[in-house]
Amino acid sequence: CGQPPLNTKIVGGAVASIGSWPWQVSLHGSSGHFCGGSLINNLWVLTAAHCVPNGNPSDITAVYLGRQSQQGSNPNQQSRTVAQIIVHPNYNSPVSNDNDIALIKLSSAVTFNNYISPVCLATAGSTFYSGVDSWITGWGNIGSGVPLPSPQNLMEVKIPVVGNRQCKCSGYGTAAITDNMICAGLLEGGKDSCQGDSGGPMVSKQNGRWIQSGIVSFGTGCAQPNYPGVYARVSQYESWIKAQITTNQPGFITYTSTGTNSDLSVSCTGVPPITTPTPTIYCGQAPLNSRILGGSSVATAGEWPSMASLQKNGQHVCGGTLVSMDYVLSNAACFSAAPIVSEWTVVLGRLKQNGSNPFESSFNVSNITMSNLTGSNIALVQLSTRPTLSNYIQPICLGGGRTFPVGSSCWVAGWSSGRGGGEELLQELQTSVLTCENVSSTENICTTEFTLEKVSGSLTSDLLCAVGGQCECLLTVMFVAGSEYGSDGLSPSAPQGDLGGPLMCRQDGSWFQAAVVLTLNSSTSQTRANTNVFVKLSNFNDFLTRILGNFLTPAPSTLPIASGHPQAHFLFLFLHLLILLLCLQLF
Repeated sequence: CGQPPLNTKIVGGAVASIGSWPWQVSLHGSSGHFCGGSLINNLWVLTAAHCVPNGNPSDITAVYLGRQSQQGSNPNQQSRTVAQIIVHPNYNSPVSNDNDIALIKLSSAVTFNNYISPVCLATAGSTFYSGVDSWITGWGNIGSGVPLPSPQNLMEVKIPVVGNRQCKCSGYGTAAITDNMICAGLLEGGKDSCQGDSGGPMVSKQNGRWIQSGIVSFGTGCAQPNYPGVYARVSQYESWIKAQITTNQPGFITYTSTGTNSDLSVSCTGVPPITTPTPTIYCGQAPLNSRILGGSSVATAGEWPSMASLQKNGQHVCGGTLVSMDYVLSNAACFSAAPIVSEWTVVLGRLKQNGSNPFESSFNVSNITMSNLTGSNIALVQLSTRPTLSNYIQPICLGGGRTFPVGSSCWVAGWSSGRGGGEELLQELQTSVLTCENVSSTENICTTEFTLEKVSGSLTSDLLCAVGGQCECLLTVMFVAGSEYGSDGLSPSAPQGDLGGPLMCRQDGSWFQAAVVLTLNSSTSQTRANTNVFVKLSNFNDFLTRILGNFLTPAPSTLPIASGHPQAHFLFLFLHLLILLLCLQLF
């Protein structure tokens, strides 16, 4: 189907050359030609329902194939009468022009040749984007009320498809155009099908075959501005046609448009913009983080994909975390009372402060908003553009009202001043949640001390001990986060560059931020050695909700990574025993 040997069409024309459109059919009644059609196999013709609304074969006196002229000589012509007409059961004119399609069974099969052959039909999976070149053919009027002049040769014209949204936004309005229709023509007018062309084919060429996309159905006038022609969309009726023609079925070919369909961006009154479903963005994912027990003093790329480097005039000042697609969370103490946003940038996906970072992205800052509670406060830094999420850039979950039981294993990460070597690699360490003493466990979360330094001597590369105290056998393997501050009033557990970073705990397979590294309340009395006190992030829920709205959703629960891994538990026990032996050697 769809391969006319005599068709060499490249650009638009007027009179069709003989044999160019060998599937073109002329339906004749008592007054001569009244509608077109298309040959779809050797026995069936496709046309418009409004051409044969009664389904009465006697209304058609002759069906001509291979015809070129309505008044001149047609040496390649064959004619048949009609054995049967099948009108689509849902055609309901004049109430609607919908389902304007019918099938005509010829009295006998035709013989194919260069001048008579079937067209291919578009399958249900075909796509005809706005602008697809299409051809219409027929013997209809050449203008409103202007008949085709003698000798009334077959006419052809090339027109572009007009998307259904654009067609609904034209003079027809939304109600007149359905999904069972396809429009084509110039919005400025000038080229169109007209009276007498009804039932004829609209075709497009792909991969050497001509595929029928439409059946001439209706229009307002002929070639009027803002009124493209409307056609029955053939691809909508593949199953119906196959159900009627059970033997020697027509050839169905999929037409696939390329590029972008501009019609998707068209909107007007009654045709609202298309809302593309936004995929769910889950928080707390770290595909490259395999943390189970212990850790290392230096993170690798992608282990903490929510980490952000807040930079003022190009220099790292504080840490932070990506908590939504627009905001990074940090410590309000990182900023002045009236920060100048143009001085700040946020870097995501960064591992090293010095050196190559192939996975990082930098963002300008559009706004900085700080909470206003008594004592320590947090800040939300709004990014000028949304980041593209990857294995190296992911938002962390905000705990909300989530609790982290005593014994929970949590982590802190940051670019500690003076640590991480010359490249200033991202530092990480593990800690455990403790029972708070002499401070409110409602407002605070307490952990084992995690600001550590190496002990001098032969064990400096292996043994880690608490700052300001004797070397103790800690119940959690802990690693250096950085050096302590001096007398600037900040927590000795928050080294320069770590400020604003997160305390992160994992629950149900997702990472949650339990706290921001803030200053400690200087009046807090700590009776337990080696304890850190964090202000719970939940204290700032009202502020966070006001700025962020709903928090991101954690991924569906999965089994905790540590469960069911006996090798991990063995390693944990082995490390504890090793530290115990090292501690005993020191004393």
